[in-house]
Amino acid sequence: MSKKWYNYIVSVDNAAGTEQTLPNARNASGAAKSAAQSVAEIASSIATEPKFTTPVSDPTSFEEIYQAAEIPPAPQGYSILKISQMLESEHIRNLPSDVKRSSVLVALDAANVDVKEIIQDAIRRDRALDTYERVQQRSAEELEARKTKENSEIQAQIDKYVTEQRAKIQSNNEEVSREKERFTGWRLKKQQEEKKIAEAVGYFVSENPITTGDVNAPPPPSKTAQHS
Repeated sequence: MSKKWYNYIVSVDNAAGTEQTLPNARNASGAAKSAAQSVAEIASSIATEPKFTTPVSDPTSFEEIYQAAEIPPAPQGYSILKISQMLESEHIRNLPSDVKRSSVLVALDAANVDVKEIIQDAIRRDRALDTYERVQQRSAEELEARKTKENSEIQAQIDKYVTEQRAKIQSNNEEVSREKERFTGWRLKKQQEEKKIAEAVGYFVSENPITTGDVNAPPPPSKTAQHS
């Protein structure tokens, strides 16, 4: 994205349609340099990626980010942030761009501050923000990679656990089925055994005391109940 923070200062066209240049921004031969060339030279003199010497505890505090990047104090306190406040002042914010520019330049001249220093401050702050953005993005990507790996491991554990538990459930059901089948077979043999006993004892009693059915079945009605 194109940076437009210097438009008010170095690229406001004058009434004749020619681009104004920075004060004192001329080469050895005396030929005027374009504003874009001047800005490019200023930018090239500043480290592309500043070093953060202290950790940033509050990423929402831009002032803390600037301090961590060791941005030097602005001359006479005229940082690009102060210039931005001046441009938004109720006294000049509704004025035309060229009037805004002239008002700021008058204030800088009165404070003996070179526009070049303002632009340097702006570039330093912009690059500090860009660098810290990359730091945060890298941190977020590393966190995502770690958590994605952790989630995969957790999911694998869950899948393994579910598989093991399903196998246990199936094993339990099969064990119950085998026991029911065994018990049903045993009950048939038991009933055959009881029938054999009942037949044998029937020769000696008037009422056979031997049960030959399911022990859980309701008992047959007594003869007394049948004749009542």
